[in-house]
Amino acid sequence: FCGDETYIRVNGRWHYLFFFFDAVKKIILSYPVSPNRDTLSAIRAIDEVLLKMKEVPENLTFVVDGNPIYLLAQHFFAQHGISFDVKQVIGLTNEDPVSTEFRHLKQIIERLNRTFKGNYRSTHGFGSEKGSVSYVTLFVAYFNFLRPHASLEGNVPVVNPELLGLPTMPARWTKLIDLAQQWIQEKRTA
Repeated sequence: FCGDETYIRVNGRWHYLFFFFDAVKKIILSYPVSPNRDTLSAIRAIDEVLLKMKEVPENLTFVVDGNPIYLLAQHFFAQHGISFDVKQVIGLTNEDPVSTEFRHLKQIIERLNRTFKGNYRSTHGFGSEKGSVSYVTLFVAYFNFLRPHASLEGNVPVVNPELLGLPTMPARWTKLIDLAQQWIQEKRTA
């Protein structure tokens, strides 16, 4: 998995969007928005990834940039019995063995950031945190469930059988929103 943060405007101020991404399956696993670029935000982002796992694999590795918040997050989880490795890709050139080995994953997460920014730029920012979270959630829903990926031979990363036969993107969006509503209602009654 690889992770990185990027900037977005909320109420005229910079906030940070923390993406964690499965570079093999092409699935965005975590995407919290925070007013701070700090250890607590990194912990929250990694926790969202870990919550999606039935069991934390022994060889779990996160590839990130040189920001020390990720090492501090690793330390926090280790204190709570959750172990994983953090590989930091430093700078723009391969000056060390770790950067040489894992640069391709850093480039993948940077490409995801550019894809997001390409869609986000026209918004000129958000007037509220709820607006930013809603926008990011819709972007992730599109990216994971609706957007065909060339690296997956034109398939979507997360295949939902109920979306397969629908002929148009608006029909798939409508069905995806309906499925989300059904899930929310089931959780409320459970």
